Amino acid sequence: MSLTVDRRSVSGETVGSIHLDEAVFGITPNVPVLHQVVTAQLAAARSGTQSTKTRAEVSGGGKKPFKQKGTGRARQGSERAPHFTGGGIALGPKPRSYRQKTPRKMVQLALRSALSDRASEGRIMVVDEWSWAEPSTKAAKSALAALGLSGRILVVLGRDQEEAYKSFRNLDEVQLILQGELNAYDVLCNDWIVFTAATLPGGSGESTTDTDTVTESATDTDTVTASATDTDTVTESATDSDTAAAAAASEAPVGDSEEPAAASDDGGPGGADAPELDESDEEAAE
Repeated sequence: MSLTVDRRSVSGETVGSIHLDEAVFGITPNVPVLHQVVTAQLAAARSGTQSTKTRAEVSGGGKKPFKQKGTGRARQGSERAPHFTGGGIALGPKPRSYRQKTPRKMVQLALRSALSDRASEGRIMVVDEWSWAEPSTKAAKSALAALGLSGRILVVLGRDQEEAYKSFRNLDEVQLILQGELNAYDVLCNDWIVFTAATLPGGSGESTTDTDTVTESATDTDTVTASATDTDTVTESATDSDTAAAAAASEAPVGDSEEPAAASDDGGPGGADAPELDESDEEAAE
């Protein structure tokens, strides 16, 4: 199965090719997961507002219909019991949520399975861009005809494509959906899935020629060479700094530590102004 599709313009002309992401468009569809996710999505769409009245909610029935004994009938306590006409409903439906908890990875797998199914049938269309300056339903219908699309069409748009949204919204066969809201159910409900280059899941792998590849390789080589040159320059600067530091160290005197300053004659220990000791003090000092 080829995962390369033509990139078309609004007029239907082929302007290039795009390689679809194999992880999104090239897997084997998981049918059980698709069934579970679609069932959960449809269940979550139910409003769940159905309601019936129980015997406590219907009006009337506050009086015992007849006495307990002596009538030959079964005892009754209210005319609004479920087995009476006009009585309450036993075990009837009440408002509830039908939402099912579905793992996020399962939802993502279902979407990839649905897109892969449409890609295997060749039902994926990629348009370069919807280049309309103002909304026009006539232009949108002409674009679909030029692209050769028929049946139910799902157009995936971005939030900034307001002109395309207003152009397609009046067409009955077209369903519009935002890129972030794409889901498996809407993909399966439509015959064609139309993306733009900006909204294509998995990114757009645009095919390149051999000349472009050689040019990119040459550019990468020049970048590596420039990086190596910068590294050599930094290395040489570091070497010069080490040489200068070594020269400064060799010129410095060997004895860096200075002799302790001699006692001054004017004062300090051993100076001329030191107090004289008496003989008794000298003997005690000895």
